[in-house]
Amino acid sequence: MNFIKKYKHGFVIVTYSILYLCIFQYLEQRHVYSYHLIHCALDDLIPFCEYFIVPYLLWFPYQVFVIAYFIFFNKEKREYYQLTLNLCMGMTVFLIVSWLYPNIQLLRPAVFTGDSLFIRAVQQLYSMDTPTNILPSIHVFNSIAIHLAICKCEQLKDKKWLKRGAGILTFLIILSTMFLKQHSVIDVTLGSAMAGAGYLLFYSRPACKRACCVQEKHQLNP
Repeated sequence: MNFIKKYKHGFVIVTYSILYLCIFQYLEQRHVYSYHLIHCALDDLIPFCEYFIVPYLLWFPYQVFVIAYFIFFNKEKREYYQLTLNLCMGMTVFLIVSWLYPNIQLLRPAVFTGDSLFIRAVQQLYSMDTPTNILPSIHVFNSIAIHLAICKCEQLKDKKWLKRGAGILTFLIILSTMFLKQHSVIDVTLGSAMAGAGYLLFYSRPACKRACCVQEKHQLNP
């Protein structure tokens, strides 16, 4: 009971994540009569590179570890709520766009040359993840949101090596979405723009006050 009471704020992101995955799964499986094709000329200039499967897959533990840090180790709850509200905002926008504007990309290579471990990993990824519902890129948005939280974390202000490492990983994850032909440049651009909006909404001074209000309300209503 003490554990639950101490870390009850963590249930906000956990509960939302479960809800998000359920809705996303439904959107992936529902019958859609026609999709809007996402494509631009820049997409054709970016070559496929299977080695980017490494940073692409690192996106998953990257999120989990950072969110876990803000739940269990970061003393400033306001920063946790800033990160949580930002992530929830972006993923909610993504779900709404996917619902109202079903979209698809046709960038994936039809034939692979070679049979390396990286190629097989990409093939496995393709088999599990459809090329639909890609706009805006949640891979891009969440990566930037996570990196932003690290950079704004008071407890990590002196950990320059950590911030640089997170920045490099974030950049490689963004590149991986295009070099693996998982996303169009359009998806990446809109995901980045949404991350910029998230910064203004949750990290400006008025936004910090709103995050404090959410924290206080959650504490008063456990």
